[in-house]
Amino acid sequence: MKMKDFLLQLLCFDLLIVSLVSLASSSDPNDAYPAGYGDDSGYRSCGVSSNGQDLVPPRREVFDDGRIFDITHTFREDMPAFDSSEGVGQVLWLPSSMKNGSRANMSEMKLPVHTGTHVDAPGHMFDHYFDAGFDIDSLDLAVLNGPALLVDVPRDKNITADVMKSLNIPRGVRRVLFRTSNTDRRLMWKKFDSSYVGFMKDGAKWLVENTDIKLVGIDYLSVAAYDDLVPAHLVFLEGREVILVEGLKLDDINPGIYSVHCLPLRLRGAEGSPIRCILIK
Repeated sequence: MKMKDFLLQLLCFDLLIVSLVSLASSSDPNDAYPAGYGDDSGYRSCGVSSNGQDLVPPRREVFDDGRIFDITHTFREDMPAFDSSEGVGQVLWLPSSMKNGSRANMSEMKLPVHTGTHVDAPGHMFDHYFDAGFDIDSLDLAVLNGPALLVDVPRDKNITADVMKSLNIPRGVRRVLFRTSNTDRRLMWKKFDSSYVGFMKDGAKWLVENTDIKLVGIDYLSVAAYDDLVPAHLVFLEGREVILVEGLKLDDINPGIYSVHCLPLRLRGAEGSPIRCILIK
């Protein structure tokens, strides 16, 4: 082993000991990851040396030379929570840690099912659908995967019937992702803001009655504008044919036709689920 590698590992070991002592004295043993876990601070900044090189995990938004785009928001403690002045808060815990003698690292997760990039099932707004079992596990994957159109909505306007007409979305298009000023304002990176752009009831009604769209995606926590929160949701979900995907990350992606792939967790009995969504050129 080279002397510089040995000294680097020795320094990291010392910092790790200090971190663990501090953690043991100031933190609940059932707390989530220690400070710095999952980012570039704390003991992780030392990296792990392999053949003289630090191991640094890749963090990418675009894959395969610009052909695949991840349009899912990373879960963060400060990401917005609907109708809350606080962020989502802690979502990951590490109750079993190899650093504390466990045989393997075993994380636990706790979060509302409508957090971040997620999908709604009919039971979200209709209690009789909820009781009948129209949950996430009942959604049609053929709708959640296939050709999709990404469109830019006129800025600073909720999506009304007039706005829908102006978009001139042709018949036959079944999946549309609506990018609004929510993306320009980076609202998914701030605390909850009720001035976000979404569908008004008449816009939702026009879409249902005048298009073939079965997947509606939007770039904030709710597809429905705050002032028409329940009425617009009811229009979309009543027929059980339209699937709503909310909280999409649509920065720096050109409008046009893509293949969208969205996969929710199979949560039987749940009216919503976090979802991983990608676009492929």
